[in-house]
Amino acid sequence: MSFGPPPSMYTQSAMAADDRRRKRRRNRLMALAAAAVVVAAAVVGVAVLRDQGAPARAEKASPAAQDRLDVRETVEKRPASTTGVMDFRFSVDDMAPGEHEDLPGMWATDKILAKGIKSTLVGLRIGTDASPGDEVWRLRLTGLICGYTRHVTVEHRTAVLSRGRAEDPQAPCDHVTYVDLDDGRKIWDHAIPVSRIGGGQDTPSVTLAHATVAVTWGGGAEAYDMDLGKKLWRTKAPARCRDMGVAGGRALLDRLDCSNPSANATSWDSALYKVRGIDPRTGRVLWTYSATPGIRDLRVPSTEPPVLAVAAGDTGYTELLSLDDHGSSRATVRLKSGNYLGECSEDIDYLVLDDCPTIAVGAGQVFVRAKDEGGAHNSNWVIGFDLASGASVRKFESGPDALLYPIRMSGDQLLALRLSEDHISPSALVSLDPRTGTETPYFYFGVASEAEKFTVLDASDVVVQNGRLFFGSHSANGPSGKQGKEWTWLALGIGGNAAKS
Repeated sequence: MSFGPPPSMYTQSAMAADDRRRKRRRNRLMALAAAAVVVAAAVVGVAVLRDQGAPARAEKASPAAQDRLDVRETVEKRPASTTGVMDFRFSVDDMAPGEHEDLPGMWATDKILAKGIKSTLVGLRIGTDASPGDEVWRLRLTGLICGYTRHVTVEHRTAVLSRGRAEDPQAPCDHVTYVDLDDGRKIWDHAIPVSRIGGGQDTPSVTLAHATVAVTWGGGAEAYDMDLGKKLWRTKAPARCRDMGVAGGRALLDRLDCSNPSANATSWDSALYKVRGIDPRTGRVLWTYSATPGIRDLRVPSTEPPVLAVAAGDTGYTELLSLDDHGSSRATVRLKSGNYLGECSEDIDYLVLDDCPTIAVGAGQVFVRAKDEGGAHNSNWVIGFDLASGASVRKFESGPDALLYPIRMSGDQLLALRLSEDHISPSALVSLDPRTGTETPYFYFGVASEAEKFTVLDASDVVVQNGRLFFGSHSANGPSGKQGKEWTWLALGIGGNAAKS
């Protein structure tokens, strides 16, 4: 893949070839978009039946205005049309057979879709059919991307971690960079400490909270002012513990991976997780929660209200723990041996502690999806559990031949993705009302066969932003065998037909 030192694609001859290729591909994109409209229009009447009898409701009011240094919490508006069309695509055709590249991180603004590729961040104009050479901006980092956060500030900025030497996968992950996603401008960067464990490095992490970029590196944590880049504080990990991940958003939490001195060092009982609430501006510990010894993993789907996902069994996450503002236990949601799925990223290469893409928290509930029913007409449902009691409150059915996935909150509404299982009926982005149980469609859409890989959500990033739904690959693979060039889709954007801009 042609990312790295300035490639020949920027010569005049290559740019001319790209222009010719883009014209051919633009025609293909228009044809695919038209096909998607036809598919959606043909079956929209069937899909709308799910909404018959649902009372009309006004759009929910936006919450109080956020400060520019807050982590973004946008409230989506329904598009004028429920027909979804392809609004953006990013693909490459120069991958060699057998080539594999990681693509860490994807972020969207109203105009730009940004993607991490090897040691480079690229910004692409939404509304285009893009390939290498079409970037609005490119930001070359110190080395390969080795950490990122899904959070974005109100003014469209985020942070990533990178290795200290270009293209060296063994170099230490020791730089944090704060970047503007609209123009690719590097606001500041800093070297961060490195903590060694065994023959390698403790995995660092990065996140955003109000006005603060925070990182952990195993041996401790530190934070920087968003605007100035100056260090705000640094803490050292407590004895017998390592700082192994930081979660952001409305609040700042860090996870300590500690050893239990009373347990056998070779057993799971030797693991002891603690979660601390941290003042993002001072580093002061506000509270500490100690999980039950022997838990195999712990993630943070939400920092305010605090919700933890814990793995207490052999596989998967088994419980969701609701805490109060002082870090004390409120309620436990038991996921019933996998009947309900609490899904968080378990990628060992990138520690994103609060990346739980199908767990959403809001309106006093935590939402997860149920296990697939299976059978000839596969289906499932999304269920909401009360954060105060742990009791189930609301259930949303996917309907036959579809699977429903919670994505994120939009104000007091839950945004969810309904993915077609029969590939005949359309998929849809919908809004679910936790108070009334009402479902409201945003738009229906179909995808080309080349894009079906995006619907495998544990291998894709999903972002809903400014009326658009984006899918992005976690990695890319070159063609198999010795056949000629073929297009590899890296990202796809879908929007309401009348909302295109």
